[in-house]
Amino acid sequence: MARRRSLAASIAQMQREAARAQAQRVRAQQAAQREAERARAAYKRAKNVEEKERKRLYQESRIADVAASNEDLELRVQALASLLEDTLSVDDHISFDSLKVPVVLPTWQHQHLEAPRPAPQWGQFAPPAPTGLGKVFGKSKYEQAVADAQAKYQQSLARHAADEHARMNALAQAQSAFAAEVQARKAEAAKQHAEVDAFRVEYEAGDPDAIISYYDMVLQRSSYPENFPQNFKVAYVPESRQIVVEYELPAVDVIPHVKAFRYVKSTDTINETARPATQVKSIYASAIAQIALRTLHELFEADRGRHLDVIVFNGMVDTVDRGSGQKVRPCLITLRTTRDVFANLDLSKVDPPTCLKHLSAGVSKNPAELAPVRPVLEFDMVDARFVEESDALSLVDSRPNLMELTPNEFESLIQNLFTKMGLEARQTRPSRDGGVDCVAFDPRPIFGGKVVIQAKRYKNTVGVSAVRDLFGTLTNEGASKGILVTTSGYGQASFDFAQNKPIELIDGANLLYLLNEHADIQAKILPPNDWRDPA
Repeated sequence: MARRRSLAASIAQMQREAARAQAQRVRAQQAAQREAERARAAYKRAKNVEEKERKRLYQESRIADVAASNEDLELRVQALASLLEDTLSVDDHISFDSLKVPVVLPTWQHQHLEAPRPAPQWGQFAPPAPTGLGKVFGKSKYEQAVADAQAKYQQSLARHAADEHARMNALAQAQSAFAAEVQARKAEAAKQHAEVDAFRVEYEAGDPDAIISYYDMVLQRSSYPENFPQNFKVAYVPESRQIVVEYELPAVDVIPHVKAFRYVKSTDTINETARPATQVKSIYASAIAQIALRTLHELFEADRGRHLDVIVFNGMVDTVDRGSGQKVRPCLITLRTTRDVFANLDLSKVDPPTCLKHLSAGVSKNPAELAPVRPVLEFDMVDARFVEESDALSLVDSRPNLMELTPNEFESLIQNLFTKMGLEARQTRPSRDGGVDCVAFDPRPIFGGKVVIQAKRYKNTVGVSAVRDLFGTLTNEGASKGILVTTSGYGQASFDFAQNKPIELIDGANLLYLLNEHADIQAKILPPNDWRDPA
């Protein structure tokens, strides 16, 4: 009986322990589940935070990109607005000495050959002297050691002498090559310096090619924004001290057609705000006006040699006509101005388009649409005009020399030329011309009328008095325009007087061009050595 009770108690104890163990396992499982749920929740929270942070950083990067793009737009517009201002603080004069390339001597690279190596010393080879009993019993052994040492010492001396001989030879060769390189570089620099000095002499003497090269360099050094073409041609007329520049203007595409960028978070897109067309046209008109004034300023400021009295500027655009798809090259700005007129401008305060009007410039009414104007002087008219007497080709040249025509023949030629150009021209009788060599009528309504023409076969520059006389004749004749034609050129005073008056001045370059263009006559102007201009 007692045994059964003991067994039952034991079983009950086991059941209780099993229940406790089960409960403990359930609690552990529940705790594990709760921990897993907490971990999953923490992971989800961390993932959401990470995603939110990643999204925030992404949006910030997009906003930063837009800000950078807007800053770039602003800088580009500012650069266009300051094209003229940027050059006013720059000295555009080029010193001839600055063109001389300094001598850059080679660096001596053979210092290791200069110092001799120390000669071997006997002490490095001599065996130690015997001591004690060795002095008596090791004498012969010591003498043998000394003999061996002497042999090694002599061998070392011989090697050292050979090495030193080779070093000295190498040093001599290196010094010779170095001296030759120094001499070559000095000679090259001396040659370049001599070329610069010759260039200076030619420039100061008024050589047209040297003058053109100098002002070509002036314009090349002008620093414009990266996307500007900066292509140009320069010609020079020494008789009138006139330089003609045909300058390539940038197309209207140089103006940013986007006014601003904006990032839209909801759609993750960048939207563009178009710049108003009126603003594009205004910025473009100002930019090309600044280029014209800037070019004039740079040339006049660089002219320390006083070779320039007059500058003609033609601003052209190489582009494609949107209507025809063909390449076109319209002139958008053209003007002729003198040093004295330009010197009275304060370019730091002018409004560029208004300043061009003040200078009586021809400006396109709509430059953005490539509406052209007629150049005051075609660049092709300023090509080489006079044939030097030393030119062997002139001996077999079939071109007529205008200076060999009689006065009546020359006037007839001028009359025929203007007839070819569309005027109704008539040559006057020499005894009754009243200062008029040719009278022409422009048949166009409104713009036409009577034109009086005077022709001067001159070798030297035509004086301003001739221009004044033409203006007086024009007034007396009641003509709408006067034209003065010469085989030479005009000075600054003539251009000053003719400015804003109905007077056209045609010099030798223009005359040869017009004869070739309208009358198919290839002529030359070659005054004889004994030529004397009429008083």
